[in-house]
Amino acid sequence: MAEPAQQQEGAPAGALDGIRVLDFSRIFAGPAATQILGDLGADIIKIEEPGTGDGARSFGVTEEAMARYGASPSYLALNRNKRSMVLDLRKPEARELAARMAAECDVVINNFRPGAMATFGLGYEQLKQANPGLIFCEFSAYGDSGPLSHLGANDVALQAHSGMMSITGEADGEPVRCGTAVIDLHASLALVSGILAALFHRQRTGQGQRVETSLLRSSAHLMNYFYTDYWLTGAIHKPMGTANHLSVPNQAFPAADGRVVIIAPADDMWKRCAAALDPERLDKPQFRTAFDRRRNRVELVAVLSEVTRALPSRVIVEKLGAAKVNVAKVHDVGEAADHAQLAAIGGVVAIGEGAGAIRSVSSPFALSATPARIDRPPPELDADQAAILDQFGIGQDERARLTQAGAFGAPA
Repeated sequence: MAEPAQQQEGAPAGALDGIRVLDFSRIFAGPAATQILGDLGADIIKIEEPGTGDGARSFGVTEEAMARYGASPSYLALNRNKRSMVLDLRKPEARELAARMAAECDVVINNFRPGAMATFGLGYEQLKQANPGLIFCEFSAYGDSGPLSHLGANDVALQAHSGMMSITGEADGEPVRCGTAVIDLHASLALVSGILAALFHRQRTGQGQRVETSLLRSSAHLMNYFYTDYWLTGAIHKPMGTANHLSVPNQAFPAADGRVVIIAPADDMWKRCAAALDPERLDKPQFRTAFDRRRNRVELVAVLSEVTRALPSRVIVEKLGAAKVNVAKVHDVGEAADHAQLAAIGGVVAIGEGAGAIRSVSSPFALSATPARIDRPPPELDADQAAILDQFGIGQDERARLTQAGAFGAPA
């Protein structure tokens, strides 16, 4: 089992220390982005709906997970390094408080439907009057203009809309979704990139700006070479299982104890692959060049499958790895999560100690001078209200007024 890295005491300041983020986002893409910002040292204030909080708290939750951790794995995976506070934005007092907080923040993030924040009096044009340096981030399904902008959607809907689902699955089979929320998580990195660029611009000019991204933008980015191929040649690609149209071999093959992926697109790499596994059967004229291998795809896949089926996956990986051929065993989730290689690069972190520790995937990059760090576990709902209100100078009398007005949910 991979051993998680522990946060070191006295760790250097994060790259985003001093940056304050007011986070209205929910579920996956927005929280994934703000978790990365929090890992980099930003102060993330997570604003949640009274009573239920972020819907991800109950996404796929089991009784065991709720009893042990108080929330679903989905929520726990994407919400470390944040503080939670509830606000009922249906109440004018809550909206006034949110605007006051935004005036003292560097970044505001939301993934409501386009225009929703403006109806609350919390749109960019409204908030920038009090805070010209504000970086205001909106994340939506289809963007804020166009014939579909009024629609809500999730990751699977955009896998369908973008064509991704149409190229995923077995040949001649039904459309299949990618097993993970690939568009949501890609969009989170797009949002982080836009925020970092906007912070750099503000450092030079003092001016904030609006940062917009969407599931549509991210799905198109993931499908970019398929779209370009279509625009240039008219090609509409179909699903090919684990294979693809670019090169052969480039797919999963059977092993004696599972499956391995073998990728040998270049002619010299294929030659090394053939020599390492079975030159007598694989080093044939009909397989010599990339064009030959694509023309004779069916035959090559059949012959290579016969070779690999007789070998354990460990042997195939060792032989091809030594020959500098791209190869990987097809792991299940547990094998991949506990693999020593992930731990070796600091890819697993532990939040908390003992039986209640939460194992989590680290940020997707490493910085040598300002490394990512973990300062706090995913927060319980509204756990940090008092500290956050202190931070913004909200005194006891004003808190009582806001509470009575229902700004934090129905008054007791």
